[in-house]
Amino acid sequence: MVDIHSHVLWGVDDGAKTLDDSLAMVAMAAAAGTTDLVASPHASPQYKYDPALVRERLDAIQAASHTQPGPKIRLHIGCDFHLSYDNIQDALANPRKYTINGGRYLLVEFSELLIFRNTGEIFSRMLEAGMAPIVTHPERNQLLCQRIDELAAWCEAGAFLQVTGQSFLGRFGRRAAEFAHTLVDRGLVHFVASDGHDLVHRPPRLDEAFAWLERRYGRGLAELLCVENPRAALTGDPIALPVANPPLLSRKWYQIWR
Repeated sequence: MVDIHSHVLWGVDDGAKTLDDSLAMVAMAAAAGTTDLVASPHASPQYKYDPALVRERLDAIQAASHTQPGPKIRLHIGCDFHLSYDNIQDALANPRKYTINGGRYLLVEFSELLIFRNTGEIFSRMLEAGMAPIVTHPERNQLLCQRIDELAAWCEAGAFLQVTGQSFLGRFGRRAAEFAHTLVDRGLVHFVASDGHDLVHRPPRLDEAFAWLERRYGRGLAELLCVENPRAALTGDPIALPVANPPLLSRKWYQIWR
């Protein structure tokens, strides 16, 4: 599996606190079947995003993890990009600063308090600059949960959605689980990621979510959301669009490439 959203870098945000925490989280992800993991620390009013520090700590974790026993994992650079005015201006001026592996895909986190009325226009400007927004965990944002038609319109215009794996399992509450299920049924989920922050409450593992998707919709959709589309995000390749109302255990799990 390929996990495009995690907070495994120590000391840069509300994720891992120490290098040992980082190594334990990476080991947990690898043991659960993750082969590639994007370290995506926050860029927000609370947490400054420092690309040089991110690269330094990612390289340190990668080097140290290869000296430990157990399966190995490839680490990639990214950012949990808070949609704020200053961030937007900086990203438009520096389109590869915050994207996954310096490519075209950008993880975008919305405020819990405000959704910009001109979000569609903001995304259009990002797309024109070569960045494809991936809206992170909309099922956990109460404002976005009331805007499914807007989410669909943003996706129609070129954005994508990423759901947290544990949301399917009810670990962020019933409402988040129900909205995550609805998004899948509407064909609006393009990625499943861990958003891992620690070893206990928000672990960096996807195996349980993969198993849930496989049981409910079949292995094809589970592979699409947890392996194939995430891998395309690493390389900058096109993303496959899931069909709406995927039948249980259906083999027809994608519609068109974008």
